[in-house]
Amino acid sequence: MTPAINAAKQAGIRFTLHDYQHDPSSASYGLEAAEKLGIQAARVFKTLVVTLNTGELAVGIVPVTSTLNMKQIAKALGAKKAAMAEAAAVQRSTGYVLGGVSPLGQKKGLKTVVDASAGDFSSIFVSAGRRGLDIELDPRDLVALTGGKLAPIAQRKT
Repeated sequence: MTPAINAAKQAGIRFTLHDYQHDPSSASYGLEAAEKLGIQAARVFKTLVVTLNTGELAVGIVPVTSTLNMKQIAKALGAKKAAMAEAAAVQRSTGYVLGGVSPLGQKKGLKTVVDASAGDFSSIFVSAGRRGLDIELDPRDLVALTGGKLAPIAQRKT
């Protein structure tokens, strides 16, 4: 049981857990999840923590097929700039290890933005709080549980 699963249970939302054998040599946790679970990669979202120019940490949730657009997430959060947060700060703030950071059940509630493409699906997959475990849920529930919002923050990988 992870804090993410506990948060989903406490909220009373519908969700499904998907467990798979994580390969430590995998270059991309999200693409590995899509492949091993046999689902469309665009439905698997990664949780990324950024530092805003204000010094605040925030969360961006984007498809594993794309990257986080720093200008767009800063704009969505009313900041001037955003940069990827340091690993130690991410782990301290969320309580999760990198590669297993879930947007749910984090130690500290961070401002959260989910890429607008999540709205294209009836359910999406995000980390359930450890490598090799994803939680499938309605993107509207994800936005509600994180107190977040939808905005176009992803850019296609080149």
